[in-house]
Amino acid sequence: LLYERHGEPAAVVQLKDLEVPKLGPCDVHVKMLAAPINPADINMIQGTYPLLSPLPAVGGNEGVGEVLEVGRRVTALKAGDWVIPADAGLGTWRTQGVFPEEMLLKVPSDIPVLCAATLSVNPCTAFRMLADFESLAPGDSVIQNAANSGVGQAVIQIARASGIKTINVVRDRPDLPKLVERLMALGADHVVTEEMLRKPEMKDIFKSIPRPRLALNCVGGKSTTEMLWHLQPKGTMVTYGGMAKQPVMVPVSAFIFRDVRLRGFWMTQWRKDHAQDQQSVAAMMDALCQLIRRGQLTAPACTEVPLQDYRAALEASMKPFVSSKQILVL
Repeated sequence: LLYERHGEPAAVVQLKDLEVPKLGPCDVHVKMLAAPINPADINMIQGTYPLLSPLPAVGGNEGVGEVLEVGRRVTALKAGDWVIPADAGLGTWRTQGVFPEEMLLKVPSDIPVLCAATLSVNPCTAFRMLADFESLAPGDSVIQNAANSGVGQAVIQIARASGIKTINVVRDRPDLPKLVERLMALGADHVVTEEMLRKPEMKDIFKSIPRPRLALNCVGGKSTTEMLWHLQPKGTMVTYGGMAKQPVMVPVSAFIFRDVRLRGFWMTQWRKDHAQDQQSVAAMMDALCQLIRRGQLTAPACTEVPLQDYRAALEASMKPFVSSKQILVL
């Protein structure tokens, strides 16, 4: 799926037949199996993301493929291995591709294909934010908004596996009870709407669990300010998205009297910073694959779409309140 200019995805993305390039000595020929449509993919096509691929570009930053053939200098991969992108910008919305070996990470092929296809962005983001900003122990709690997003669902499950409680904020919607039930089934401890954040009932939650030391923000605007009030003094709020397209507003008193910390996180930057530190990357992937094998981390709710129906998938991925991730099946 190729785009030659930036604009609305359904208008600029086209399905094209291309020749598969020749295999160089350090290259790997990959047959793609499945690739999701993430918000960052949409923003890259629109031209609004901080990282843009040179045009013409193939869409998609995430997915899983099977190695068909390797160049004679390739040592770490062989035919039959499963691989995911080592970094953003690979262009995963295609049936086949030839990539340099260092652009791919091997993943075990004994995990479900949809888990592998959605592994490199959201679960990694969730894992790093839970690990890198506060040293959380079993019994501690975390509060997050956009709890039904791909990252939100991963946070619930990874936290649950570590004995950390989650308070999950979602927008009010017609099918709210159904969403609450789904998040509780994943292991959420509490699910509240944005409106509930400022109600006295919130105090009841903190009778049974401590106030959170960590808040994860993917929305911005009012939702963020409301979450801050529930943070412990000296707690940290990490912003990793801005779905409301509004700034993060912080009352001066939260800084002075409660000394809260505001940080940001971008998985792409983390990968750049750790490009030479393969041990950290391997340890994270290993931990996530272990959770998947134990059934403690599942793929987000997915809708599988054949490649030729890509336009419908692109449009569906941009609708509000859709809790299902569109996955192109290749």
